[in-house]
Amino acid sequence: MEQAIEILFTASFWVAAIRIASPLIFATMGELICERAGVLNLGIEGIMTVGAFAGWFTVYSGGDLWTGVLVAAFAGALFGLLHATLTVPLGLSQHVVGIGVTLLATSLTYFIYRLALPEVTSPPKIEPFQPWPIPGLSKIPVIGEALFAQTPLTYLAFITVAVVAWVLYRTPLGLAMRAAGENPSAVEAQGISVIGIRMGAVMAGSALMAVGGAFLTMSAFNSFFFEMINGRGWICIALVVFGSWRPGKALVGAILFAAFDAYQVRLQQLSGGVVPYQVFLMMPYVLSILALVLVARRATYPKALMIPYQKGER
Repeated sequence: MEQAIEILFTASFWVAAIRIASPLIFATMGELICERAGVLNLGIEGIMTVGAFAGWFTVYSGGDLWTGVLVAAFAGALFGLLHATLTVPLGLSQHVVGIGVTLLATSLTYFIYRLALPEVTSPPKIEPFQPWPIPGLSKIPVIGEALFAQTPLTYLAFITVAVVAWVLYRTPLGLAMRAAGENPSAVEAQGISVIGIRMGAVMAGSALMAVGGAFLTMSAFNSFFFEMINGRGWICIALVVFGSWRPGKALVGAILFAAFDAYQVRLQQLSGGVVPYQVFLMMPYVLSILALVLVARRATYPKALMIPYQKGER
């Protein structure tokens, strides 16, 4: 019991938690942008898969790491455009389209992988992003190593939260996005295109989701393999609800889930095989469900979320 508690105060535990949280932060911010504008994007799992492959394959083909990030974001934006075109101007079911985008993106990624690397039996490796310790700050006990000795993409993830919060609450664009998810008629009354706002939000959000996937192949690991997203996209949808559609709270939720995940790995080692490992694997998800149930009852969701809007309608 004492050892289990001591884990929570070790630098290695929090380093792992922040690393696990980083792709969740990108994807959660992307989903939050979509939903704030009134569109539920269930294509997140497939878009993260596309981003993971596009970023990795760009680097594997000779591109540099930052080019890989940009290519991943562009690929995500393209699938966001597909999702937005079907759900916003055409008004198709956001649930059905989202699942369809996930299936299409995942299957297409695996097909291209096999087409490009037909003879490969084990995933080829690339040189991923390396940690960038921030002078001075990285020397702070526990916190310094956890927050200030990470890879550049982790820093970018935290910067993304600040940028998303600033845009949503401090800019006219953010006001228009929030209004599109709350009262699209008011947006149209101001002469602003609801369709344009929603489509732009879905594309931008999908780009962030893809960068979250790229984090896995270019920062957490150094190769692409099937099923590597492993449900992270669905977790991010839950984190948006947990965070009450607010960037700061969603960030806290991502870190909490990542901490649960990192903790269960260490508890498995302490148990010595006495307890089935499946029990530890389900811990983060059970705790997340409990937290979601407690928080979701008080959450105020965007009023026009999942409601198609056609110009001139009231």
